[in-house]
Amino acid sequence: MKVLLYTENEKVIGNSGLGKAIKNQQRALKHAGVPYTLNPKDDYDILHINTWLPRSYFFAKKAKKQGKKIVYHAHSTEEDYRGGFILAKQTSKWVRKLLIKCYSLGDVIVTPTLYSKGLLEKYEGLEDKKIYAISNGIEIEYFKKDHALGEAFREAYGYSETDKVIIGIGLYIERKGIVDFVELAKRMPEYKFIWFGYSPLAAATKPVRDAVNTKLDNLVFAGYVERNMIRKAMNGCDLYLFPTFEETEGIPIIEACACETNAIVRDIPIFDGWLEAGVHVHKAKDVDDFEVKIKAFLNGSLPSLTHNAYEIAVERDINTVGKQLKAVYEEVLK
Repeated sequence: MKVLLYTENEKVIGNSGLGKAIKNQQRALKHAGVPYTLNPKDDYDILHINTWLPRSYFFAKKAKKQGKKIVYHAHSTEEDYRGGFILAKQTSKWVRKLLIKCYSLGDVIVTPTLYSKGLLEKYEGLEDKKIYAISNGIEIEYFKKDHALGEAFREAYGYSETDKVIIGIGLYIERKGIVDFVELAKRMPEYKFIWFGYSPLAAATKPVRDAVNTKLDNLVFAGYVERNMIRKAMNGCDLYLFPTFEETEGIPIIEACACETNAIVRDIPIFDGWLEAGVHVHKAKDVDDFEVKIKAFLNGSLPSLTHNAYEIAVERDINTVGKQLKAVYEEVLK
């Protein structure tokens, strides 16, 4: 059994959540001992395809004609695309049709969560497809509690030991909640806010451009950083804020759980059933609620939940993910 992991425009998407998921996928297969290649010209038994753009569709269609087995990885849905870059809302229906066209080529579909599985099962044309919910996973041995890393983060960005530091992570898109993140920084000048991640502002909506161009003494846009700095930031911050409006999973929240970082996430359906409010994380419904919860946590009124949250990361370690993907491949070959 040999798997071709195919990703269109990998260099372009490399700094996104999808790029992170694909790197984790490769690590998971290595841990599971599954032979794979990234070269489309190599011989292979199973095509595991991660992207849905036109070139991906035609590549999958050609592979199907050649009798190859196809595992189509549904990292995207219309719902999470809609809250993305400029014109996303206007083109989301077209994207939904393209997603269905691509995903229907798979002998099976893999998607990160039961939530995204539930969305896809309602898409016309995918109702009869076998869909597996398998986390994108994280390296739990890499993302773990380390006070020295936290100190390095604070030193790198000039934060003192007593500064209350809140981090956010994501591309410059509305869906990630970056506009609310900036609003919260405005409302709470007593705390330090820093956002990691970058995408061209030319592709962003006006509210996002305005947010990123906001100048505040307590707000930093750190841009894209390597995952080692994310690991340091998770260890050095007081709170990870995830004000996203829509996800198919959300890898950074799993990394936060692994690093035993306290987190407040938006109370949305993607987190139902695995991130329980008051057990693993704290949840907030809107920007006002986020403000109340942040102040309550940093003032000691809300408890730390990191001990319980760590179990969320353990369940999604790439060792487990690799075994799950291997089982899907074996099933497809039958």
